[in-house]
Amino acid sequence: MGFRLKLVPSDTRIDFFRWQKLTFGLSALMMIASVIVLFVNGLNFGIDFRGGTTIRTEATQPVDVAAYRAALSGMDLGDVSITQVFDPGFRADQHVAQVRISAQDGVESVSPETIRAIEAALQQVDPSITFPSVESVGPKVSGELIRTAIYAVLAALVAISIYIWLRFEWQFSVGAIVSLVHDVLITMGVFALFQIRFDLATVAALLTIVGYSINDTVVVFDRLRENLMKYKKRALREVMNLSVNETLSRTVMTSGTTLLALIALLVLGGDVIRGFVFAITFGILIGTYSSIYVAKNFVLWLGVKRNWNKDDPETQEGRKKRVKSPFEGAEEV
Repeated sequence: MGFRLKLVPSDTRIDFFRWQKLTFGLSALMMIASVIVLFVNGLNFGIDFRGGTTIRTEATQPVDVAAYRAALSGMDLGDVSITQVFDPGFRADQHVAQVRISAQDGVESVSPETIRAIEAALQQVDPSITFPSVESVGPKVSGELIRTAIYAVLAALVAISIYIWLRFEWQFSVGAIVSLVHDVLITMGVFALFQIRFDLATVAALLTIVGYSINDTVVVFDRLRENLMKYKKRALREVMNLSVNETLSRTVMTSGTTLLALIALLVLGGDVIRGFVFAITFGILIGTYSSIYVAKNFVLWLGVKRNWNKDDPETQEGRKKRVKSPFEGAEEV
């Protein structure tokens, strides 16, 4: 007999509505807190959205942020941000920093001459310093990228709502959209709270979260629709609990295996993709939570139309109408 790994027993009977008010209130509180943090702190836009130039430095000597700043202080560069980059994958003699120069009024980006002057000034501080990459984005381009990113997320939400509406009923569509807005808003709130860099890669991560979350929600909704047709006499809450329990093993296995790869990337992938990987990792966790505790709570609150055209196998009428198989009760030869 082959070995089958089961992280969740096949006959779970968890009451997911036991703490319904607590989970629903927690979700509402997190969404409100995310909106407040977004307005108060704002997002830490990367160079893609802010415009300007980012110079990545690498040296064998430890980074001296104060010395770097002093070397650039007399160059009239405007807003300059210097941050040291830490990563467990770096060598012992590998010290990395980012020099971020915001775009100035009337200037698309820092000129090549200015970049060479910046590099020369930093090499006066540390002769071993090198410059692996230089990225420049103009203010006009960054503004267009912000609008395009917003349109992309909104278009994804609209397309998904139409798909859910056509495949199920409008109550399911409302529950799915509220769940997706919940996931995206709270993820952005976490980015604003911890001032994690928000760039185009993060937008791609948000779209990935939307797709992953809706996939998980559709699986639960699909099983719920089947059970609503099978168990017409059961209460809606009971059928929902049954549906989530029946798909719980699939949810845990899918999310768990995905998280294994993401955690490896989060630890070993380096600082360049850390924001992207963190967004997807957090999004999968919050998306799994919302599929179970947010989407179906809205469906329960709105109610759904029950299909009474199919007999319930657990009722006396359903048992009477069952057709007995000619092989039922036969002895094995």
